Amino acid sequence: MTTLRAQGLTKVYREGAAEVVAVRDVSLAAEAGQVVGVMGPSGSGKTTLLSMLGAILRPTRGAIAICGRDIAGLDERELPLVRRRYVGFVFQSFNLFAALTAAENVEVALGLKGVPPGAARAEARRLLERVGLAHRAHALPRDLSGGEKQRVAIARALAGRPPLILADEPTASLDWRNGEQVMALLRQAAREAGSTVVVVTHDARVTPYLDVRLELRDGRVVG
Repeated sequence: MTTLRAQGLTKVYREGAAEVVAVRDVSLAAEAGQVVGVMGPSGSGKTTLLSMLGAILRPTRGAIAICGRDIAGLDERELPLVRRRYVGFVFQSFNLFAALTAAENVEVALGLKGVPPGAARAEARRLLERVGLAHRAHALPRDLSGGEKQRVAIARALAGRPPLILADEPTASLDWRNGEQVMALLRQAAREAGSTVVVVTHDARVTPYLDVRLELRDGRVVG
């Protein structure tokens, strides 16, 4: 099944009379269970592309469908519902709530997806166990290592079994061992849950974990 399909995606920013084209005419398709890497240096348009795929930014032109549903033309009020139902996000900076434990950070995501509190607690524990962190369920982010924080972020992204997981530079702030563990977990999520994982990065360490690799330069897919 094709989870994600994008056609002719373009994002133009206007600065006074000037136009800056951040992403230009990008098309891609990704199947359930695949890990897709979008590689490129800083400033190549990777994060802008990811934001459009995740219904955070609207494309200037082009079409995006997640699980067959067109999202590019949706009303602003509908986009949060699309993100909650279809997309899990993993960020370079983790984006964990500092005042919440690892388990509570995952529970919040489940609650937003409509999971009742009791079921959310049990599911958060299961997800943390899946990423090897059941023993750190009650730790606050300040007491976790960088690799542990990213594993909590992956558990949160898996909450509700979204068909699409988008990861923005998930290994950039991690050492070699933790970076490889994070990519192994993302690949495992694709294989076991049938999710499509899209990783944008400049980190060559991710290459062995990819099924599809795209190169982005100056907003265009090259090669």
